[in-house]
Formats: sequence, structure tokens, C-alpha cells
Amino acid sequence: MIEPAGPRILVVDDNPDFADNLQEILSAEGYFVAVAQTCAAAREAVKAGADLALVDLRLPDGDGIALSSELKAQLPDLEVILLTGHATLESAAAAVRAGAAAYLLKPYATPELLATVEQAMRQVRLQGEKRELARRAHVAEKLAAVGTMTAGLSHEIRNPLNAAALQLSVLERRIRKLPAGQQQPLMEPLALVRDEIRRLDHVLEDFLQFARPAQLIPRPVDAGALVRAVGNLYAEDAKARQVELRLETPELPPVPGDESRLRQVLVNLTLNALDATPSGGWVRLAAARRGPDQVELTVEDSGRGIPEEILGRIFEPFFTTKAQGSGLGLPIVHAIVTQHGGSIRASNAPGGGARFVIQLPVAQGR
Repeated sequence: MIEPAGPRILVVDDNPDFADNLQEILSAEGYFVAVAQTCAAAREAVKAGADLALVDLRLPDGDGIALSSELKAQLPDLEVILLTGHATLESAAAAVRAGAAAYLLKPYATPELLATVEQAMRQVRLQGEKRELARRAHVAEKLAAVGTMTAGLSHEIRNPLNAAALQLSVLERRIRKLPAGQQQPLMEPLALVRDEIRRLDHVLEDFLQFARPAQLIPRPVDAGALVRAVGNLYAEDAKARQVELRLETPELPPVPGDESRLRQVLVNLTLNALDATPSGGWVRLAAARRGPDQVELTVEDSGRGIPEEILGRIFEPFFTTKAQGSGLGLPIVHAIVTQHGGSIRASNAPGGGARFVIQLPVAQGR
């Protein structure tokens, strides 16, 4: 399922003709519109996410003002416009207390509706910008800390790791000279130590890559071919896990970037998706064009999804729910995509499972 690209609006009204008309008007303006005719249906529909709700004051199974408060409690950044054909001073005051952005009287002219909706959407965008600025400031603080540590880590950790790995190789050669019956008890702990050294080396690589990203020299990259290559790379792995790997790769214009780094992004997301998907499930890798100047890459799975309480933190440096790991895998993905002039967002698909959507600019003149 492809996630709608436009802002999401939920229309809650028990008059089907009125709701359909509203949906048609708003869809023509580029909004993605969902319709619910009852409070119960609205509570279910809002689980898929919404930026704005147009809520009728009177609904067959409840009160629109009370519903507005419920929806805003569920989605704190949601803006609400209340609709009514029976305005009173009391209902207007109640709408303000419920946190409604506006109060529209039926019938209303289309220009008035669109102006009110756009004003509410400006508030939504403003809140989003504030959150993004706060997130960037938080990330910048952590980046500064990483940068300070990087030089010391490179010298103080890598040199001893290399020395330890070298001595392990010497020890292994000596063990190989022992009688066969004496080798096995000694080789098992040796292999464990080697794996731990390798893991520490990978953690250090993550630190260095995150703190000191290499300069980007963009070249045309075939996004569809890149998705196919990553899909082919993990086809056998997916088969061994009994997970269906679905590829959607139409012909697309090239995107400017570094192919190896974009491959790293897809590899990281694909591995995470495979790890999160149980036997019998599926992982989808897709590439598609979004408008005249963007290519969209999607990695989606049928696993357990991302807990709502951590969804907003998964791109934070050092944040991880894994027992082992640097907490830099997804932040590195985010940094690479940002370096390419793109964006990445994470969400849970309506049917369950995690979905990562990357948007990259198309090469100029394509």
C-alpha cells in the first residue's frame, strides 16, 4: 500500500452527500481525504493519521465537540474545524474550549471553506517546523559530542583493537599446531573474542562515519536498479527466513547522489525489515516517481511495527532498543538521505508493520 503524499484531512459528517461534496472539493486541492459518518468510525479512521479534522457538531452516536477533544488527545498536533448548521453562542464557546481552530457555519461558500482549511493547515505546518527545529537542535548537541570524541576514539580504541586482532591471529596459528583433540576447546573462546573485536570495530566505524561524513560527489543513480540490486542481494536471506521479498521497480529518472551510500541506506532498512518480519510474512522494496521532481523509495514490512512511544525518536543518535548496537544505524541513514537533499519518514502502515519512505530529488533536466 502506497502512503498518500498530500496532507491528510478527516471529514466527520453523517450526511453522505455533504461529506462526498466536501471530499471532492478538498481532493481537488491536493489533500488526501478520508470520511467517517460516526464518532466510532472517526476514532478508527484517525489511527491512520490526520493533519486536520472537519467535524460536524451533531453526530448520530455522539457530540462533535466531545469527539474533537478525543481526537486531539489521540493526535496532539491535529487541528479541528467544527461544522454546524445550528450555531449558538454556547456551542461556539465550547468549540474554543475544545481547541478547535475554526468554526464554520453551513452552508458556506467554497472560497470560505478553502481559506479556513488553509489557515488551519498553516498551523499544522508551523507545529511541524517547531518540532523539526527542536529535533535538529537535539541532534546537533549529540553531534557535537560525537565530534569531540571521534579523534580520541579513533586513536585510543582502533590501535588496541588492531593489536588484539593481530595477537589473536598469532594465538590461532599456535593452536593449529596442537593435536586435533586439543584444538577445539581452545578455538571456541578464540572465535568468541574475535567476534567481539569485530563488533567493536563496526561500532567505531559507525561513530566515524556519523561524525565525519565523506564529501558527496553526486553522479546519476538509477534508483530502480538500486532497489533491484539490494533485493537480489537479500533474496536468499529472505528465502531462508521464509519471508516473501516483494520488489516494485518501474523505469525512473536518475537521482543525483553516491550509489554506494544510497545502497547502504537500503541495505540497512532492508536488514531491519527482515529482522522484524516473522516467518510467513513479507518485505516490500519499491521505487516510484512522485510528481515531476521526486523519486520515492519505500521499505515496508509485515512485522510488528514500531511502538508509538519511540516512533519519534528512532532517528536520534545513540537511541536503540537492541541489546547490542551503537544506536547509529538509522541516524546514519537519515544523515545520508539528508546529505542527498532528500527526506525520510517512518510510520506504521494501517495493516501493521513498519514503513520507511525516502524522497529524493530527480536529476535536473529529467
